[in-house]
Amino acid sequence: MIQAPDLPLWAAIIVGLFVVLGAVITLVGAIGLIRMETFYERVHPPTLGMTLGTGFVLLASITCFSVMQSRPVLHEVLIAVFVTITTPITLMLLARAALYRDRSEGVQDVPGDFGDEGDD
Repeated sequence: MIQAPDLPLWAAIIVGLFVVLGAVITLVGAIGLIRMETFYERVHPPTLGMTLGTGFVLLASITCFSVMQSRPVLHEVLIAVFVTITTPITLMLLARAALYRDRSEGVQDVPGDFGDEGDD
C-alpha cells in the first residue's frame, strides 16, 4: 500500500481540486462520446475531455511534487506536451481514415462532401 504524501493543507486542497476537476472534465468527454450519434461527432468530445482532463491531473502532480520537494518539479510538462500534440493528431488521422472509408464505399451524407449541390 502506498502511503499518502504529507502535504500542507493548502497544497492538499489545490491538488484535490485539480484532480477532481480533471476527472470531471474527462467524465464529461466520455459522456459526450456516448451521447453523440455518428463517428464524426464522437471523436471530438473525448479528445477535448482527455486533453484538458489530463492537463488538470498533471497540474495536480506538478503542485504535489513541487511542494513535497520544495522546488519546482516540471517533469510532467513533457507528458503534457506529448498528450497535447498526439491527441489532436490521432483525432485527425481517425477522422480522415473514416472519411476515406465512407467515400470509397459510397456512403451518403459524408461530412464535407457537398456532392452535386452546386451543379444546378
